[in-house]
This record gives sequence, C-alpha cells and structure tokens, in this order.
Amino acid sequence: MILSKLTRLLASLFIVVLCATIAHADALAKLEPKKLAAVHQAVEALRAEWKPVARIGPYREHRANLHVHSHWSHDSRGTIDEIVAAAKATGTSVLMFNEHPAEHYDFFKEGHQGIKEGVLLIPGAESQGFLAFPTLSLRGVKPDTPQEFSDLVRGRGGLMFVSHLEERMDWNVRGVTGVEIYNTHADFKDEKKMLAALRNPLWLLQATEMFRKYPQESFSALQDYPADYLKRWDELCATAPHTGVSANDAHQNVGLIIRWGVGDKARIEDALGKLLIELDVASLPGSDELRKGKQVGDVLLRLLLDPYENSLRHVGTHLLLTELTEKAVREALEAGRAFVAFDWLANSTGFDFAAVADTQRHEMGSQLVMTRGLALRGQAPLSVHWRLVRNGKVVEESAGRTLSFPVVEPGNYRAEAWLDISGERMLWILSNPLYIAPAE
Repeated sequence: MILSKLTRLLASLFIVVLCATIAHADALAKLEPKKLAAVHQAVEALRAEWKPVARIGPYREHRANLHVHSHWSHDSRGTIDEIVAAAKATGTSVLMFNEHPAEHYDFFKEGHQGIKEGVLLIPGAESQGFLAFPTLSLRGVKPDTPQEFSDLVRGRGGLMFVSHLEERMDWNVRGVTGVEIYNTHADFKDEKKMLAALRNPLWLLQATEMFRKYPQESFSALQDYPADYLKRWDELCATAPHTGVSANDAHQNVGLIIRWGVGDKARIEDALGKLLIELDVASLPGSDELRKGKQVGDVLLRLLLDPYENSLRHVGTHLLLTELTEKAVREALEAGRAFVAFDWLANSTGFDFAAVADTQRHEMGSQLVMTRGLALRGQAPLSVHWRLVRNGKVVEESAGRTLSFPVVEPGNYRAEAWLDISGERMLWILSNPLYIAPAE
C-alpha cells in the first residue's frame, strides 16, 4: 500500500522519464511478471529432473567467484560478512576479490584472505585491464604497458586474466593466465534501455514487488550468449592456452534507498547513497508507519537489485582442486581445470569434459597429442543440448546427459551445454578447452 502511494506521489516528478521508458518498453521484455514467472517455473522443474553424477578422476570440485568487489573498492560498500554469507548461500567455497586499487590501502596486504567460515578468500585487484592475483604487494608499482604489468605479476608466480574483453579485443598480451569469457557487467552494459529504466526511481518503485517475488530471475534477465567474448577466446587459444573464467563483477551497488534526512526530509538515494531527490518526509504516504522505531538518518525503505547472493549465484567458475587451498586454486587455474556455469539455471556440480584413450584421462586444459582411440567424453546432471566446438567452429551437436565424440583430427576442443528454459534455449555451461596437437 505504501509503495503504491509512493509511486503516485513521485509520478508527477518523473513523468517525462516514465514516458521515455514506456516508449521503449520492448527493451525490458524479459522484466515482465508473466515471463519471470514462466522462467521461475522452468527452473523449478529442472530441480526435479536433476540427478547427481559422480566426479570422475582424482580431483574435487569447488565453486569459485572471481571479480568480487567489497568496501575496499570505491564503488561498493559490501562487508566481508555479508559477502561470505552470500557465498555460503550459493555453494561457493572460493572468493577471489578484485578491488579497485587506491593510495589509502594495499589490496594485497589488507585485502580479504585466508579461510572464513569455510570459504577461501584470495585478494586481488582489477587494474590496468586485468584481474590480477599477485603473490606480493604491488603498492606504488605502475608499469608503463599491459605487457610489463603482466610480466611483473606472472614473473613472480601470480595469475593474470584479461578483464572486460569487450574493451580489449585487440590485446595480444603474451604469457597471461587467461581471459574472462563472461562478465556480468559487460552483459549488463549491452542493455541500454534497461539501464535507463533502472536509473528511473519511479520505475524502480513500480517494479519493487516484481523484484521481490522473482529476485534471481530479475537479476539474471540480463544473460545473453557472450558470442564476442567466446570468438576472441577461441582466437587467443589458437596461439597459446588461455584459461577461461567467469567474472561476477559483484558490487551490490544498484538499487534505491529512502532515508529519513535532516530537517524531516525524505532522501531518495541510489544504492551507494548518492542523492537523487529530496521530499518532505511527512508527504510520504504511511510516513508514521515508515518512521516507527526509527530516527533521523535511518533507512525507511531499501531495494537492492544486485545483492551479493543473486550476483554470486548467477554465474560461477568451477575448479577441480586437490585441496581447498590458495596454492591448489592457483595451480588449477594455471592448468585450465575449470568450467564456467550459469548456476542460477541449475546446479552444475558433476559436469565433466575430458579426453580419454585406453586407461589415460586428460582433464580440461590438458595439452596432448593425437593417439589411436582418443575420444572426448562429457557428462551433466541434466539432459542438455551439447555443442562441441573445435577451433571456434561447432563440429557436433547432440542431446542427452552424456557426450561421446571420437577425435579424428587435432584442434582445440571445448564443450557447451544448453538448457531449454520457457521456450528459449539458454547457455548453461562452458568447458575449458582440450588442446590436441597432431601426432609426430
């Protein structure tokens, strides 16, 4: 009731923006209650079809989230407690932070690290176009070129992933660990009209109930197939192995706050506290109820569209580890023993893609040569549409819970698993490649 009255109150203030939004409503097609409800039902139905599959091989699977920002970054206010709680809620056991560096702190020495409530924390930075995970402090170090920065970190045993690939398609940096093959923020930036709507406080107030009822479906409505990222990744893998990872780019900084301000004002702010508009608090419908038990400075209403839990659940990088330690995480990422999954659609635990010949097994990321009887094997806990990609081209498509493909020519092979969601085929899982060279 209060929200509906607030909407009417603010309508006159934002009518011009509202009309512009309505005129381009087709850009927000996924953010409609009926469509979100259909997606929700489809996702729920998959849970009934899901069957556990045993992990083949000597490694244990751990879900990781890379490119996570906390209060150390200028554009986030997230505390480590709430980020760890979100990780535990989404089945994440490795959090790899990439803070924006600043003069007032050392992201490596002061960043989040160690084990907290069973979650492994690894400090890093988003800097100069990379996700950097160094092995020592870089405070005060400012290399002149991306290549010099990569050489510095890699030369001391650190990890380097090219970030925001959409801005760096022409980069050819030697020796990097890999690249982001999906970035949530990059996916979001493509939605120009959605962005405009989310900057409109009136639209947000109108959509509050929808976001509360379908929080994950609303957040993940931005998901598109990252064709440009994958094309560039395939090109880079043709020159040298590049481990593909997903980037959550989690900030928890999109939303709306109504705060009781000084002078009995109602401050309508964005999620980081920037003032959007100010009204007399008494003019808010249900003002007395909103202020009950609160005082000046308190939040009267908060709507977060990208809470950490939704952001971390959206997509993850699954690692095959020997143990849950930072050393093992770094080793797995170096080796490419990882796959990317949009886990908001379904639990991807147990997915597998490997090359086998006789009794030998080669995990994702392996470099091997053609041998007689070599085959690719895949498995998933749901029936999926498989796409097998060789050197950037789809060479096989099939359906089912397993994949089997005899290798008759060398190349870089990776697998994609797709699900049918409410009449639309959506990408679920991306494997890292197997690099198969010609026999000598």
